[in-house]
Amino acid sequence: MIDRRAALGMAGALVLAGSFPAIARPKPRRLPPFLNPGDTVGLVAPSSAVSSEDGLDRAEWWIRGMGLVPRFGAHVTDSYGYLAGTDSDRAGDLNAMYADPQIRAVFAVRGGWGAARILPLLDWDIIRDNPKLLIGFSDTTALHLAFARRAGYATIHGGSASNSWPRPGWESLWRLAFSGERTVLGGAEAEAGSGRPARTIRGGVAVGRLLGGNLTILSTMMGTGWLPEFRGAILFAEDTGEAEYRIDRMLQQLRLAGVLQELAGIVFGQCTRCATRDAGYNGFTLDEVIDQYLAPLGIPAFTGANIGHVAGQLCLPSGAMVELDADARTIRLLEPIVG
Repeated sequence: MIDRRAALGMAGALVLAGSFPAIARPKPRRLPPFLNPGDTVGLVAPSSAVSSEDGLDRAEWWIRGMGLVPRFGAHVTDSYGYLAGTDSDRAGDLNAMYADPQIRAVFAVRGGWGAARILPLLDWDIIRDNPKLLIGFSDTTALHLAFARRAGYATIHGGSASNSWPRPGWESLWRLAFSGERTVLGGAEAEAGSGRPARTIRGGVAVGRLLGGNLTILSTMMGTGWLPEFRGAILFAEDTGEAEYRIDRMLQQLRLAGVLQELAGIVFGQCTRCATRDAGYNGFTLDEVIDQYLAPLGIPAFTGANIGHVAGQLCLPSGAMVELDADARTIRLLEPIVG
């Protein structure tokens, strides 16, 4: 069981006013609202079942540590096979959070699998009419991509509520959701110790809508009608536990579908546990696979960003307009995503 006194200490550390610059509010727009300490946020499980009470306890600890007040969906403790309840119940929890005026943002408790199953059951009129940041990653990619197509406002690809939130992840969340900055994400400092070494594949600067997430989820959504327009977009991708040939297969699917050829730029983040370690393996390395697909595109591209199934991953403004600098390996937000 998490020590509640530790949570309060975490809250003080995270929301210490002197740790961040003063918040400059842009003019009100039809955007998700700023987050402020004391705001109530919804916690839902749109995908796999939460394996133990510790997962919910940990999620509550981190959310309270951010200075926010968690409200769990009615079905977050449900289990239906490997899912966190039936499709209708999981969708109902998400719909309820967007319909509730007291809820200021929505966090996924965890990923896994199942978010794509609820897309047809979501009330997109309610979601469009009540803009709120959706925060999560991995399987939550299905929701981020569908929001980019159906909701008309940006979401945040970042840690789930039950993940750890060390400084890089927390600070990027603060700048995007609490202060509403046109922040710069990535670069050498953010790359340090993140996993696979970062490197530029092709230099240059590109501007476009930032779209992407988990490569497996993105590839399985091809042809479904739930994906946004990728022409001129900046694609970001990450994955975990996939062999080199599977990454090859998924990138080939994106190429055959014409997605890669339409992009303005691309960032391949971390692919955790994606290297075959068998002594007799003589296939392509992961970097070779990535280069085979990204280098011929002739667009700004880099790999190794602190994005994905790694500690302290950066939060990204999915669906927002950004500038990618492949030489500096940074992503600069061109417009606030909250208002």
